[in-house]
Amino acid sequence: MEIGVPKETKDQEFRVGLSPSSVRVLRENGHVIFVETQAGTGAGFTDDDYRGAGAEIVSTPEASWSRELIVKVKEPLSSEYKFLQKGQILFTYLHLAADRKLTEHLIDCGVTAIAYETVEQPGNNKLPLLTPMSIIAGRLAVQFGARFLERPSGGRGVLLGGVPGVRPGKVVILGGGVVGTEAAKIAVGMGAIVQILDLNVERLSYLETLFGSRVELLYSNSTHIETTVKEADLLIGAVLVPGRRAPILVSRDLVKQMHPGSVIVDVAVDQGGCVETVHSTSHTNPVYIEEGVVHYGVPNMPGAVPWTSTQALNNSTLPYVMQLANLGMQVLEKNPALAMGINVRDHRLVHPAVQEVFPDLVA
Repeated sequence: MEIGVPKETKDQEFRVGLSPSSVRVLRENGHVIFVETQAGTGAGFTDDDYRGAGAEIVSTPEASWSRELIVKVKEPLSSEYKFLQKGQILFTYLHLAADRKLTEHLIDCGVTAIAYETVEQPGNNKLPLLTPMSIIAGRLAVQFGARFLERPSGGRGVLLGGVPGVRPGKVVILGGGVVGTEAAKIAVGMGAIVQILDLNVERLSYLETLFGSRVELLYSNSTHIETTVKEADLLIGAVLVPGRRAPILVSRDLVKQMHPGSVIVDVAVDQGGCVETVHSTSHTNPVYIEEGVVHYGVPNMPGAVPWTSTQALNNSTLPYVMQLANLGMQVLEKNPALAMGINVRDHRLVHPAVQEVFPDLVA
């Protein structure tokens, strides 16, 4: 099969869909890979690295996009819509619940769009292609939050770890899944006071075995959200409802009651965000201040560490790419996890969760 790897065009997105080592494996299995020139430069991979792995280096976006299978990292931007063709398979992160325009175009153009974030293992509800980036985003959330708490960055000047005689900063994490757990690990390691709120009592019990008394674990309800968010120096939104828009848990009125200069990092922003005042930003302009609070809303956080992120993502995606390349759409009969990842097929919106967001687009 011919596989295209375009250069990412999202602001400051330096990850790449396939690493040279992944290209080598695919090439050894008889597939032809067309990599747009400099697609991997930001992640530390040169065109020569790809040539050495057996890829064809092409000089234009069109030459990488005009293939049977397109492997990317982030969703196509409007400038890339013209490259999408009927009969193609697009395999990338899509997050359609937060992007009606892209959803409509994917339906219109006739591609089969499989979203990394909705590939789901039957029986255990695990999201194998979302997990590696969730781990990285969770760890980065605290790293970025600590930076923007610094006074020169607009924050209130709180050191998360504190010092002897001065209390540490308080980190409140909404959601105890992969993102929330990884954020807590970093925050605890820095010496912060950490609270995690989650609806799943079993998950809270698991987190107790992981953190013991180092983290306060609370059932997520409106009372606990209100009392903890008001006192947070750093609030991390780590809510995930696969395929759906994130629920709004923190209202504008509650944001107003936070300390001036406190920081919100909403990792759920790529699914619309769980804080009412959050909107998408970029790595170039990552923050803004609203209601006196610093808001960080970059939807592609792992793009800040592309060398690590690309390899972590490829470790998970390569087996699925291989199956798609070997079997085409027939793989869906053999791999139910990939079948569950389909968002759009044959001009139809087919993923149930995205259908709930856009019922008027359901044929």
